[in-house]
Amino acid sequence: MEREPTRNLALDLVRVTEAAALAAGRFMGRGNKEAADKAAVDAMRIVLNSMDINGIVVIGEGEKDNAPMLFNGEHVGTGKSGPELDLAIDPIDGTRPLADGRSNSIAIVAIAPRGSMFNPGPFLYMNKIAVGPEAKGTIDIERPIIDNLNAIARAKDKKIEDITCVVLDRPRHIDLIREIRSAGARIRMIPDGDITAAMMTAWPDTGVDVLFGIGGTPEGVIAACAMRAMGGEIQGKLFARQEDELRRAREMGYDFTKVLTNADLVSSEDVFVAATGITHGDFLQGVRYLSDGAETESLVMRGLTGTIRQIKATHRWDKLRRLSAIDY
Repeated sequence: MEREPTRNLALDLVRVTEAAALAAGRFMGRGNKEAADKAAVDAMRIVLNSMDINGIVVIGEGEKDNAPMLFNGEHVGTGKSGPELDLAIDPIDGTRPLADGRSNSIAIVAIAPRGSMFNPGPFLYMNKIAVGPEAKGTIDIERPIIDNLNAIARAKDKKIEDITCVVLDRPRHIDLIREIRSAGARIRMIPDGDITAAMMTAWPDTGVDVLFGIGGTPEGVIAACAMRAMGGEIQGKLFARQEDELRRAREMGYDFTKVLTNADLVSSEDVFVAATGITHGDFLQGVRYLSDGAETESLVMRGLTGTIRQIKATHRWDKLRRLSAIDY
């Protein structure tokens, strides 16, 4: 059935992530996570509020560490005549790597029709597994690690010894790391940035096959939006740090035993995602500052079509500073 093409909002959305990356990139290696986050949030908010959308922030980053944030429930956009949308926002995925001057820090925003994104409420941690298109449909977060590794290896026509797993470098992953090592797979430890890590499983030439481990629930929702366009798969289960958290979850109607699939995390395929590199990474180059401007690299994704665009942009300070309220 033929349909008229709808407007690709991701092409507007990339202005949001470019602004955040340009503002936050100044703080690379300066050891100040809060200042970098504030710069990214302020820049994102200004550009989002210029878009002709009626948006509500469902996923706002910063809550679990009291960083500056676009808060959950905040209305963004002109709100006049645009579409009603959910937004999932991470002004900086990889705040610590940015502050330390390390790789794979990005700015990312996802949008989807109103009511289609999973709202984690106060439950901020999730156990996850994510793979790219070749291994889609073969994973099961409730199966042992060795079973998932065998399934991924078969799907990708590899030996387990050639599979590379990404895991957040956290004490809570000691047992997980032991299991992966016992199976014989390779491990790449990362300090932060598991949205980027999930996307790496679905992007050619990163050398990453699977993401395992407990990370942020907000990041899981954003990754699910990206996987809609990239053809990969993510599964998750809410993770409780304390018994009191489980009690609160039951009272609020959350099920910590339920496997959350891609469709649970974002129920619509009509998603748009934009991501811009802040520091140099595996699939996005970071901001490069010039004497009279800067260069950025972004990915722009659309779930309905599966189209992914790589955008390299040159920004001129003399023109931007005349037009924008953002302090670049």
